[in-house]
Amino acid sequence: MSHVYDRVALIGLGLIASSMFWAIKRAGLAGEVTGYARSAETRETARRIGLCDRICDSAAEAAEGADLVVLCVPVGAMGNVAQEIGPVLKPGATVSDVGSVKRHVIEAVSPHIPEGVHFVPAHPLAGTEHSGPESGFAELYDNRWCLLVPAEGSDSEAVAKLRDLWERMGANVEEMDADHHDLVLAVTSHAPHLIAYTMVGVADDLRRVTDSEVIKYSAAGFRDFTRIAASDPTMWRDVFLTNKDATLEILGRFTEELFALQRAIRTGDGEQLFDYFTRTRAIRRGIIEAGQDTDAPDFGRGKAAQ
Repeated sequence: MSHVYDRVALIGLGLIASSMFWAIKRAGLAGEVTGYARSAETRETARRIGLCDRICDSAAEAAEGADLVVLCVPVGAMGNVAQEIGPVLKPGATVSDVGSVKRHVIEAVSPHIPEGVHFVPAHPLAGTEHSGPESGFAELYDNRWCLLVPAEGSDSEAVAKLRDLWERMGANVEEMDADHHDLVLAVTSHAPHLIAYTMVGVADDLRRVTDSEVIKYSAAGFRDFTRIAASDPTMWRDVFLTNKDATLEILGRFTEELFALQRAIRTGDGEQLFDYFTRTRAIRRGIIEAGQDTDAPDFGRGKAAQ
């Protein structure tokens, strides 16, 4: 297989970047992959486990001479990293990212991208509750979606090349407008995470239910909340601060639906509850039919999905 890029630089070495590295290696998609993480401990771990061909001690050093630079840091840190690497970016190179919010990232990063360098934001919709350089694995993107959100006036060749990389890493690729992306993700990811954090917080506050009971009886649905609520706190703080409008809109709608269900329960309206649950059950079936989850016990998230 031919390389898509001669040199790829991964800035930030958590789950997403480490999985990108292993997926790139699996399919032979780059000549060399450089990496950088802010913490010396993370860089040391990366060197020890052979993550990246070369670990650098600054973002600029990793990005210099790279044909593709991928920002894999929390969305709140993207602008600062872009500012640091801007001066060393090679003409004709592409800068991309993996952030869960796109409008904010475009506004934060674009001013630091020099003339002649292409900026193609992206967002792979894949993850586990684990984070850090040792959590990555080559199969993370297989049959998952990666959304490309080309900035205005993006070079079509640069977009096509990045699409090729993600497809050869195993992902399905779709292009989307930034604001639409942020609304879609508020529905499919951001609001559900906030709701999961809230439910776990409620259990923590409810002193009449002991810790051992919450842990022992959590197979009933709470378990899935805790899996989501275990995600990286820095990343999620930044997501909500940077996708404020879309998240608040969806949470407003969620609150309205919740009040309607509360009323149905209070008034004993079984018909409304039954109809509502029938409609939502169909959505679950659609997700399984689309190959985005399995109906196996334990939600198909046994050892293989770790």
